[in-house]
Amino acid sequence: MYSVQRQSLILELLEKEGEVDVNKLAERLSSSRETIRRDLKELEGSGLLQRTHGGAVPIEKKYSDGYEYPLLARGLQKYEEKQKICQATAALLEDGDTIFLDNSSTTMNLLKYIPKDIKITVITNSSQVMLEAGRINNENIVVISLGGIFSPKNYSVIGMLSNRYAQGFYPDKAIMSCRGVDEKSGMTDASIHEIEVKRNMIDHSKQFILMADYSKFGLTGAICIGSLAEIDVIVTDSKVDREKLNMFKDLKTRIIITD
Repeated sequence: MYSVQRQSLILELLEKEGEVDVNKLAERLSSSRETIRRDLKELEGSGLLQRTHGGAVPIEKKYSDGYEYPLLARGLQKYEEKQKICQATAALLEDGDTIFLDNSSTTMNLLKYIPKDIKITVITNSSQVMLEAGRINNENIVVISLGGIFSPKNYSVIGMLSNRYAQGFYPDKAIMSCRGVDEKSGMTDASIHEIEVKRNMIDHSKQFILMADYSKFGLTGAICIGSLAEIDVIVTDSKVDREKLNMFKDLKTRIIITD
């Protein structure tokens, strides 16, 4: 098991049980105690938990900071679910598509699942997406970066320039994630800094695809992105509570649930 998979499972157990124990984690994950302690140290360094004697507990949620972990730290959360969502979303892309990818821990893994025999143009405000494009080195993927001020916490570009550049694009598909999906609040996010870019891309795109793992449903963030009626396709994972999907029953939204 790779460290990112192991750490993702540790976070999931911590979320369910409220605390984790090194000895029990070592047994459940078939790893040594030394490996588990190293994982907990790395997760604490990312601000995802607080170590205790013999284990770890959740950190206090800082709502005054918008309660949003750094991008790379969020990438560890629901790791397997996000990979499956990316695979299913990549299958929706067509040769010649121009797409927008926002700066989220879900979308940053999409590029590696795009079939190598189709040509795609990607517009993004995510530095991590650009780094991923360089890593996979697929000549059929052209990346256009929106300008702006670099945000080291989220690996994104933000501000007036980003918003201005975004207004000039009309992608075939806008692909994004969000903080929460709720029947009353619609789509919400934790930070105001990228909302205008997202709104421009939703308004200008021919199709809007929302990628949301099971934990997003029923949550609300501080800032509204848009209404549920604006979502053309939603891609989620098999752990989703089917009852929570009833919020889409009177809408034309296509729902894709991964295996």
